[in-house]
Amino acid sequence: MTLQSISTSSLALEEPPSRRLEHGEIERLAGRFEGRSPQALLAWALERFGRRLVICTSFQADGMVVLDMAWRLDPQVRVITIDTGRLPPETFELIDRVRARYDLEVEIFCPEAAAVEALVRRGGPNLFYDSVDSRLACCRVRKVEPLKRALAGADAWVTGLRRDQSPSRARIRKVELDHVHGGIVKLNPLASWTWGDVWSYVDQHRVPYHKLYGRGYASIGCAPCTRPVRPGETARAGRWWWENGDHKECGLHLPALVPIRGRGTAGRRAGGAS
Repeated sequence: MTLQSISTSSLALEEPPSRRLEHGEIERLAGRFEGRSPQALLAWALERFGRRLVICTSFQADGMVVLDMAWRLDPQVRVITIDTGRLPPETFELIDRVRARYDLEVEIFCPEAAAVEALVRRGGPNLFYDSVDSRLACCRVRKVEPLKRALAGADAWVTGLRRDQSPSRARIRKVELDHVHGGIVKLNPLASWTWGDVWSYVDQHRVPYHKLYGRGYASIGCAPCTRPVRPGETARAGRWWWENGDHKECGLHLPALVPIRGRGTAGRRAGGAS
């Protein structure tokens, strides 16, 4: 396997000046793109932010759709991902297929070895089963901190989040201001899509997808924290299944500070982004 972590210093080369957006413009853009296609939002973002725009994906079906759309608009689009150190081998196999299919460099960011060592020494390799706090501590070290490094120097990042994935995502907007990562723009072009919309696009455009979908998985993350879903379960039931409650998040996607007005979502079985 030839996957390597990319240093953040290398990402600053030949980038245009920062093009941050203010709160008022975020509001206008969210309204402007709410009824428009994901491709329209991506085309605008690629033009606006250039190399300071990054596609962030865990290579689930939603993220693969966003990647495919963006690549069709700009074959040199930047793609980043987080290797937590606990991913299933099928994820790396898909990364290899993506590189071959799209001729893209996938920038891979890993947790700091010292932080992982301290985490495991304190709670053991599977501390996430002990409590929600322990699981969130693991997610912070293996996901949240690497993402902060991955987004250093970016002005905008793109996700595969959808409103029908979970109650905690039901009010996301297509354009948001991400204060967690220094006030950069967060784009969710598939926010209004359904799980069926995602797979219709995958089928129509022959988009590569994760092999674990064929084994009953509907939402895929770290191997110890993901299982196939049972009939009648929602997709997020397969993530951190030993925890109670609907708001299962790892900390990568916190609720936006600006709520979407007057919008809810039906609770379909929905797979999707970490």
